[in-house]
Amino acid sequence: RPALMQRFPNGVKGKSFFQKRVPDSHPDWLDTAVVSTPNGTESDALVLTDLAHVVWAVNLGCIGFHLWPALATDVEVSDQLRIDLDPSPGVDFADIRWAAHQVRALLDELGIAVYVKTTGNRGLHLYTQLEPRWTAYDVRAAAVALARELERRHPDRITAQWWKEERGARVFVDFNQNAPHKTVFGPWSVRPRVGGQVSTPIAWDEVDEVDPDRLTMAAVADKVAAEGDPWAPMYDDAPQSLEPLLAMSERDLAAGLMDAPWPPVYPKMPNEPPRVAPSRAKKGP
Repeated sequence: RPALMQRFPNGVKGKSFFQKRVPDSHPDWLDTAVVSTPNGTESDALVLTDLAHVVWAVNLGCIGFHLWPALATDVEVSDQLRIDLDPSPGVDFADIRWAAHQVRALLDELGIAVYVKTTGNRGLHLYTQLEPRWTAYDVRAAAVALARELERRHPDRITAQWWKEERGARVFVDFNQNAPHKTVFGPWSVRPRVGGQVSTPIAWDEVDEVDPDRLTMAAVADKVAAEGDPWAPMYDDAPQSLEPLLAMSERDLAAGLMDAPWPPVYPKMPNEPPRVAPSRAKKGP
């Protein structure tokens, strides 16, 4: 997959920056892919083909890899649905754990397999490997529908509200992590924290007990050596269909719901509500 590199040339205590474009002086053997930003700017991004590519990036001070939801062979087709459970103020990790189980229960109803990993920080990421036939616009629409259905079922604990002022002390299902050209912190990537916490794929029976702070580089290496990769079935089994979630999206639109707000870096989208926080919207004539 193409990767956005997070570089710390002066160590984790120094300033960092994100680099999408590989340096012009890169080795001839380095694999790259042309990716775009929301405004259409193209870059040659690093493709993590093998360990040598990872080592090359680490030598540049890269610690975290933020990955595209597409393969380098076709960057316009998203082959992963990524559900980011974002802790709002007043939400603790126990709430995130609970919300992850609700996401899984809903997707189980729809016949969609989903896998979970820690973020290396305070949240959880849930992934579904998709049939490679949908664009990021389709996948985002599915994620919006999923978030809204979860909010309907659990309105006191889960929210699909984009504006922070409307979320309250609820777990936010961040559907916009599936927007076109959006990257997400990759599995097995290391956070620039004391201990070097890893964004670690885990089994579902680990969710209720896992302590993300204990999943350091050393601990995760031992864990994988003893238990293997809990995400191996995701890559080995048949990819999943997005159709049940897209049908849910069509139902919401037919009922009169507008699209959810997009991040500010994207152009205005069809059927999108005003891109302004409700508290700042004009009231009355």
